[in-house]
Amino acid sequence: QVQLVETGGDSVQPGGSLTLSCTASESKYNTRCMGWFRQAPGKEREGVATISPNSGIRAYADSLKGRFTISRDNAKKTVYLQVNSLKPEDTAMYYCAMPGAPMINCPMRVSGYNYWGQGTQVTVSS
Repeated sequence: QVQLVETGGDSVQPGGSLTLSCTASESKYNTRCMGWFRQAPGKEREGVATISPNSGIRAYADSLKGRFTISRDNAKKTVYLQVNSLKPEDTAMYYCAMPGAPMINCPMRVSGYNYWGQGTQVTVSS
């Protein structure tokens, strides 16, 4: 059973930065796309960023380009999300996810992922 554990969430002021981490329990992580998603209270879960197994392809939700950066360290089986210039509307539970099989193109949709972490809370307020 694949386990994904997110850390790094916190309460920050607007304009602040955070680095979220997600560590996988199994080596199959190295052959899989990884994705970051978020879900605000009362809203649907939405895609934030995805990264291919060798980090060659990274994709972002259009509204978040320029502020969020996804990266991964396969030796540590960890994917990161650097979030800068945080805004109150970034407040959400942030989840990492992994699909059940290798993919040519990493999907940004929730349905493309089989394994999910428990989430880490990011709260942005003054």
